[in-house]
Amino acid sequence: MEQRTYLLLIYTGYLISAVILSFLINGLFLKFASNLGIRNSSDTTIRWSPSAKPALGGISFYLIFLLSIASYSIFFEHSQELINKQILGLLVACTLAFLLGLSDDAYNTRPLLKLIIQICCSLILISTGTCITLFSNIYINYAFSLFWIVALMNSINMLDNMDGITTIVSITIIISALFILYINKNGHNIHTIILIGVLSALIGFLFYNWHPAKIFMGDTGSQFLGLLLAAIGIKYFWKPIDANIIHENINDTKQFFISILAFAIPIIDTTTVVINRLRRGKSPFVGGKDHTTHNFFFMGISEKRIALMFAGICFLNMFLNYLIIAHIKEWNYVHIILFSVYFIILFYFFYAPTRKHSK
Repeated sequence: MEQRTYLLLIYTGYLISAVILSFLINGLFLKFASNLGIRNSSDTTIRWSPSAKPALGGISFYLIFLLSIASYSIFFEHSQELINKQILGLLVACTLAFLLGLSDDAYNTRPLLKLIIQICCSLILISTGTCITLFSNIYINYAFSLFWIVALMNSINMLDNMDGITTIVSITIIISALFILYINKNGHNIHTIILIGVLSALIGFLFYNWHPAKIFMGDTGSQFLGLLLAAIGIKYFWKPIDANIIHENINDTKQFFISILAFAIPIIDTTTVVINRLRRGKSPFVGGKDHTTHNFFFMGISEKRIALMFAGICFLNMFLNYLIIAHIKEWNYVHIILFSVYFIILFYFFYAPTRKHSK
């Protein structure tokens, strides 16, 4: 009990301190660097906001991420995890993703170069042990892991198209991961403090990113978050909650639904955008005002209400994941059918207005 109380005090104190730090860092950026992170007006990138605003929020994410890793060795005596190859791989890959985003915000990096660097980030994670292990064939696992990481980096980047949306979605994914750590009674590890740190960074940033936003996270933030969330997805969502559970078809579908529910918004948004752009004969990689958020706006829903609606759906998905993880011990085909129906309804809810109003 004493150790749990100690951990609770440490994590709560760090959460509050990091939220304040994030708030201060972004406030300073907003005050002293209002012209940084804004591309030239001649750039072809299509932005939803009618006015140019600094895209510097991602810098605070990365700084607090580094602070979290450093803090682990301060708060805990057993800091040998810092030399764990998975942690080192995560650090290197996140740094590369951060630099990719920073370069893109400054120079509008070519799509092919971005893809190459995203693949490099994926290979770093996979080669250091962060890999999905759903399949018996190791090469299929590698391929699926590569697809998952690259796809999520692009999904989070594409989702960052309206005030507060990506921040809210990322917050709920991280809270879900922390809940899994709690269920596993595995809170005393470096991942916990990393998640709490990035969660705090997002909460502090949300104050400035809520509509009407004063600052954006930019590609610096979305590329970093996409890579980090992909790694967290592999580590805690795609693997069985109970380490004693062996891979079986029925149990693998449980992990599938846990993962899909946690990442439902970026998955659905990217899928609907790609489908509609291909249907209109346009490249999925060229930006446009045809995302799920945009089309809800075209229906007459205000940006603030859209953000609240997305937050409500994200927290509903968190609750459903809670039911699956904590209360559904005997996973069966009835559960598969029920959650499949829910996901189909959710997909249609987002896809219908996108198809009707996409431009």
